[in-house]
Amino acid sequence: MYLMILFKLVHKGDWGQIKHFLELHPDALSAKISSYGETALHIAALSGHVKIVEELVNMTSVEDLKLINDYGETALSLAAGGGITRVAKPLVRKNHDLLGIKNINGVIPVVVAAQFGHTDMVHFLYYMTQEEDLDPETSSQGAKLLITCIVAQIYDIALDLVLWFPELATAVLEGHTGGTLNTLATRNSAFPSRTQLVPSKPLILGKDNPNFEFNSDKREKITNFMLNGYMLVNSMPVHSSRVSNIHRDIEAYPGIHTYHENIIKRALRHSYGLVWDLLKLLVPYIKHIYVIKLKHAQVLELLDCISQHISALNHSQIKDTELFQAVFNAIKHGNVEFVEEILTAYPDIIWIVDEDMRNIFLYAVLQRQEKIFTLLHKMGPKKNIIATSLDRDSNTILHHAAMLSPSSHLDGISGAALQMQRELQWFEEVEKVVQPMYREIQNNYGKTARALFTSEHKNLRRAGEKWMKETSTSCTVVAALIATVMFTAIFTVPGGYDGTTGNPLYLHQNSFMVFVVSDALSLFTSSSSVLLFLGILKSRYTEDEFLMSLPRKLIMGIASLFFSIATMMLTFGTTIFISLHDRLSWISIPIILLSSIPVMVFVFPQVPLLYEIFVSTYGPGIFKKPKKASNKIEVQEVKAVPDVQVAEAEFGKLHGPIEQNHGSLEQVVHALIYAFISSIQKADLRQLDGHLD
Repeated sequence: MYLMILFKLVHKGDWGQIKHFLELHPDALSAKISSYGETALHIAALSGHVKIVEELVNMTSVEDLKLINDYGETALSLAAGGGITRVAKPLVRKNHDLLGIKNINGVIPVVVAAQFGHTDMVHFLYYMTQEEDLDPETSSQGAKLLITCIVAQIYDIALDLVLWFPELATAVLEGHTGGTLNTLATRNSAFPSRTQLVPSKPLILGKDNPNFEFNSDKREKITNFMLNGYMLVNSMPVHSSRVSNIHRDIEAYPGIHTYHENIIKRALRHSYGLVWDLLKLLVPYIKHIYVIKLKHAQVLELLDCISQHISALNHSQIKDTELFQAVFNAIKHGNVEFVEEILTAYPDIIWIVDEDMRNIFLYAVLQRQEKIFTLLHKMGPKKNIIATSLDRDSNTILHHAAMLSPSSHLDGISGAALQMQRELQWFEEVEKVVQPMYREIQNNYGKTARALFTSEHKNLRRAGEKWMKETSTSCTVVAALIATVMFTAIFTVPGGYDGTTGNPLYLHQNSFMVFVVSDALSLFTSSSSVLLFLGILKSRYTEDEFLMSLPRKLIMGIASLFFSIATMMLTFGTTIFISLHDRLSWISIPIILLSSIPVMVFVFPQVPLLYEIFVSTYGPGIFKKPKKASNKIEVQEVKAVPDVQVAEAEFGKLHGPIEQNHGSLEQVVHALIYAFISSIQKADLRQLDGHLD
């Protein structure tokens, strides 16, 4: 019963009373005081009481630190799960053997920390853990840590593991859902092609990125220095020669140069306040993007290390890995960087097939992964052979394009009509790479690709027809009402008519001419809109019409309707102004604004739709032919620290020498930031240290 008192005291965190209790009952120090077999040290570590842990560690013997609870957890294992590094340090300092003790799940503390996503704890425990505890030849802990770090997005540790133990690149765990390759292949957020850099909401770095911390003053200065150059970060690659070991690199390269003069202060000495205000506004977003791009750089370097290991394996060794399955998983998730890197390391991957005899390009078409499909154009003469491949049911690549897209793909497209248009665009694009004689091949069910497309998209075509009719009907009603009002308005002009001449009283005023012109334009465009929507309603809604004809009519109809609404509001505003300009002219403005609210409620929701239809119909398309350059993704090595001369040279290319430039302040700021970025892209994170002290 007396042990329950100690349990409550430890939970409460009262060291004074705990110390007094242990002086009276010294045997309680190593006693199990909870229903789960935990000692006082376990409870303190789990509760995060740093001071109590330090004191208890000093009182506990080295061997008693290894005591475990009913779940095989040592105090260090519980501390690793809690994520407070200061709790773990005294435990590790006194007994290094704790780092290699597994819990009931068979994992050591550093893996536990990674499972909970505690980045700082993982870094601390990783660098303290003995190499033999992670060596794949003697233990599975290295593979578990690598896979867990990939899932937890702790890519610098994952990269360091692969650099130390290259064989972990293809590690597979028994009873695990996926090894290294499969885990990385399914991480959408890890790759630039699957990540949205622009945040959808305002960012507070500490809240939105809880794992992003600066653990030293040097790293703080270096990061802040880099962030100043990220004004154009969306279009800039991250360069690093070894991003996985930033902490080690900084310590290994102390300041070796003295920065001659800070470029920002030198060129913006007269506009420092403006730049500072701008940076304060943008820094949260810059930091957010910087963190994402740093992770991308780490992942790409990790992928490069993995591909180098794969390229050194022979075919039989590769068959023993999960590479083939990983490639198909990467295709399913749209991770084109993974597929590109594997194509470079193991070109024969293009000939592998899944259980349904589909090669990677047939599968890419089935999953509607356009970036991966366009890699087919890099295959040279092999493209013709690949394009004539048949699966188990004798389906060609065109048959796969004829199949209905996965729902996850269609859900990202607004409206059934646009979904149908996208399906037709896919069919036409794939048809271009298929030999004419293969376009009419029948599969095992006796269907050509075109016949299969018709049967697979029957319901989608009907839904597209319904969507088009509903949209056109609602827009027709609005356009007809506008046409009616505008037709009537021209005969009931503001101010009335002169009883003698029959002319409008305000005929010679400029505002009246605005009224007449805007009324005529509104009437013309609304009438045109009605006719265009009637043309849509009377359409036959064949499959091919969804590709260009119907979207083109819808674009013109909605655009005409928007223009007629705008000119209608101009007509209304002019009428109010003419009627009230001699008396209470000020009241016309709030009246016009209030009357615009219901109109905007209708217009604003339609603007994104109009934009999406326009881009889908007249835009560059989703199929971008790859460049002829090598498809190998590289994280480039860099050589020099950005200096004044480099930045001035970049500035001069754009706007001439600083002394001779007489442009606006905004032009100078923009040009300088661009020049700063151009120079900083050539800098190594390690080499910046000496210029910030």
